[in-house]
Amino acid sequence: MYFPILSIITFLPVLGAIVVLLVPGDATKKLISFVWTLATFLISLGLWFYWDNTQAGMQFVEHVAWVPEFNLNYLMGVDGISLFLVLLTTLLMPIAIYFSNLYVTENIGGYMALMLLLESAMIGVFLALDLVLFFVFFEFSLIPMYFLIGKWGSGRRVYAAVKFFIYTFVGSAAMLVAILGVYFATGTFSIVELQNANLTAGLQTWAFLAFALAFAVKVPLFPFHTWLPDAHVNAPTAGSIILAGVLLKMGTYGYLRFAVPLFPEAAATFGPIIATLAVIGIIYGALVALVQKDIKSLVAYSSVAHLGFVMLGIVAMNAQGISGSVLQMVNHGLSTGALFLMVGLLYERRHTRMLEDFGGLWKSVPIFCGFFLVVAMSSAGLPGLNGFVGEFTILLGMYYTQPIFAVIGALGVILAAWYLLTAFRKVAQGPITNTANDAEHLADLRGNEIAMLLPLIILFFIIGLFPNLFLDKINPSVEALLNNQPAIVASVEQ
Repeated sequence: MYFPILSIITFLPVLGAIVVLLVPGDATKKLISFVWTLATFLISLGLWFYWDNTQAGMQFVEHVAWVPEFNLNYLMGVDGISLFLVLLTTLLMPIAIYFSNLYVTENIGGYMALMLLLESAMIGVFLALDLVLFFVFFEFSLIPMYFLIGKWGSGRRVYAAVKFFIYTFVGSAAMLVAILGVYFATGTFSIVELQNANLTAGLQTWAFLAFALAFAVKVPLFPFHTWLPDAHVNAPTAGSIILAGVLLKMGTYGYLRFAVPLFPEAAATFGPIIATLAVIGIIYGALVALVQKDIKSLVAYSSVAHLGFVMLGIVAMNAQGISGSVLQMVNHGLSTGALFLMVGLLYERRHTRMLEDFGGLWKSVPIFCGFFLVVAMSSAGLPGLNGFVGEFTILLGMYYTQPIFAVIGALGVILAAWYLLTAFRKVAQGPITNTANDAEHLADLRGNEIAMLLPLIILFFIIGLFPNLFLDKINPSVEALLNNQPAIVASVEQ
């Protein structure tokens, strides 16, 4: 029996957004938003339980002629590369919504509707196999995030929202021109057909550069990263969780899904340049994070470094590097999402994010500090936790290709431990010098707050200790991609 699970997962949040806008009462809107996103997550688990590990190509494929005159198709599918990004999206969204339910008080209906629309757009990006369909989802994701930052953010929120929009829109405009150029040369928007299109070297070069620009801005890859710290620092906590946890992965995923297989010769030619920018981003992001005084800004710059690792693994162009990158996209989403969640919980208690305003919290809020330490070590890549597996596999893959990049990248691991442990020391250790930080004035984590963090913490250990549960699903699709994806073509044509 045919069951359009991908369409249901993608568009169920849109229906939820409509319902949230129509029902009366803020409490009802909050409850519906949380239950709706939780239901979307539970439905998405069907992808895991019905997954066929023996199939390398696309599964649960949905194909409907959209605009036949222009060969536009509603073509959706999921493979081992996109599976965990979809699950990451549907997992983080109810957590972000629940946090919002606790602390967001202004225009609840509009806020929740935008969050649900953003979820739909992000899922669509990870499932679309038609270039125009992908572009529609990719661009639509800009709108909800723009308003979430500009309306519900803090500080220079309007400036941050406009900067985020302009940077991403310019990159996307270049990609749109390339999409049209590829269509006029081939007559198709389908990634399945384009993989065998044998594009000319000239077309590959300029189309690759246009796609790479759009994705480099979204990642963001150094030096296109300058919008990110402003967006994170001024975004609401839930916005930062989703921005770092999922939205940035649209760039790394897009590069791997579209730029590499559609323009393989150009990707190989420009690979060393991308690798150079990636290692610069790893070291630069870590060094700048090390001197940040605002803990939210520190986490923002850590994303520049961590996603540099992801790009490094992709351009290694071997199974170890790419599989590590796919897993590390998920790891970064979990770890950095948890970091922003903890920063948000701390801010709601103290209304400051300056490291100098803390100290000695281990004495007053030991449960919070215990969770904070685990999350920080996950982000730093401690063996036994999720971050180690992805980074180690990426560095191994790059060592086989360009050892010097692997050696420089390894320095980023050391620097990550340095800035994260420094942040933990400033927050949790030492004497309590401010009475606002003592146990009488500062509440430890409550049961519902622990419940938000616990799924992420559990996944840290599951991925860290049993990585093959995930790599067994990722590896076949990576091998297919490296072999020009014959299995993907076959699975879609069935």
